[in-house]
Amino acid sequence: MESLKGIHHVTAMAGDPQANVDFYCGILGLRLVKLTVNFDDPNTYHLYYGDAVGSPGTILTFFPLGQNSRATIGTGEVTAISFAVPKGALPFWQELLGKHSIAVSAAAERWNFTRMEFQDPDGIKLELVEDPTPRPFSFWKDGGIPESFAIRGFFGVTMSVASAADSIRFLTDRLGAKPQGTPEQSGLFVIGESERAGFVEIVALGHRQRGQMGPGAVHHVAWRVTNEDEQLAWRSKLAESGVGVTPVRDRKYFRSIYFREPGEVLFEIATDPPGFTADEPRESLGSKLQLPEWLECERRFLQKILPPVKVPTAFR
Repeated sequence: MESLKGIHHVTAMAGDPQANVDFYCGILGLRLVKLTVNFDDPNTYHLYYGDAVGSPGTILTFFPLGQNSRATIGTGEVTAISFAVPKGALPFWQELLGKHSIAVSAAAERWNFTRMEFQDPDGIKLELVEDPTPRPFSFWKDGGIPESFAIRGFFGVTMSVASAADSIRFLTDRLGAKPQGTPEQSGLFVIGESERAGFVEIVALGHRQRGQMGPGAVHHVAWRVTNEDEQLAWRSKLAESGVGVTPVRDRKYFRSIYFREPGEVLFEIATDPPGFTADEPRESLGSKLQLPEWLECERRFLQKILPPVKVPTAFR
């Protein structure tokens, strides 16, 4: 069976949708590649950001929940999202984020990579990591960030769990993750090919409170497979080993299955195709509300209740 190819996407929860768009498009320079709704709760947007075409491995998505109760950060969830940037890019980002009054940590080395930390408007912990690997991506020229400093996609995620042993065993034995670093540095693993690898850092928090979903929380991380046949093979493998895995769900731009690893972090396995040009051309990605066929009858109602969002064009 083919191995997982790395991170496909990460999905999180936000508060105000316009503040979310302003930050990820206007400041970080990502492209809004799809403006749609949460297929399981159509009264809420589903915003997709990525490179110029929404390549797998660059896609960060959000459910903006408005003024709903804030998240409680704890165990059983992803607690940091790390983006890959080129070597030498951090000074540029420190200056840019500082210009927007965003608090940024000093650059520091961890796991032999130089990185810095900051938060998005809802308090989600983000990292920029200088990664020498030439990660392939499609540069978004209208993002306002020079290509030599632009975000290349995901470097990885940090998982917080009560106890790490079972999660480590699951990642290595079931998902094919490989440990990184020395035996004394246990806790960092990699899934996927070198140029699109997804790093996973596992942090054990002991018996700290379980995380609660809401604005400011990461909902799940999705891993890549090339096609539906590979996805079905993974579903069979997981089910046969006793993992509770969902049926395949059609997300229009990819197919998905979901399951929880032993630390209760929600995982997804998503297919690369069909991609975000399934319902609009590359040049106009994210420019208007897209709905699945079964929700077209609700378009007028949804456009009435969903707040308008506008992609910023001159935030710098």
